[in-house]
Amino acid sequence: MPTELNPQERSLRARLAVHKSWANTLDPKSRTAKARAAAAGRFEKQARELHPTATDEQIARVTEHLRKAHYAEMALASARARRAKKTAAKPAAA
Repeated sequence: MPTELNPQERSLRARLAVHKSWANTLDPKSRTAKARAAAAGRFEKQARELHPTATDEQIARVTEHLRKAHYAEMALASARARRAKKTAAKPAAA
């Protein structure tokens, strides 16, 4: 029966698997094409829901801003999480 891995060992095992997987992929763009297309479709759908009478050019502009806003929101959440983790790791002052 395999020994249970601690969190650091699980992380290392996962990192190893990821590197092996990408080493077996000669064309990374083709591997991620479906996911990128799905994300682009989601932002375009949002843009069309927000502006049903907009032209294709306007939709493209709004779609790009929705995409950028999404990633900026994720970056902000990540920064807050890192700050919270750093604060929690500091010993409390007595």
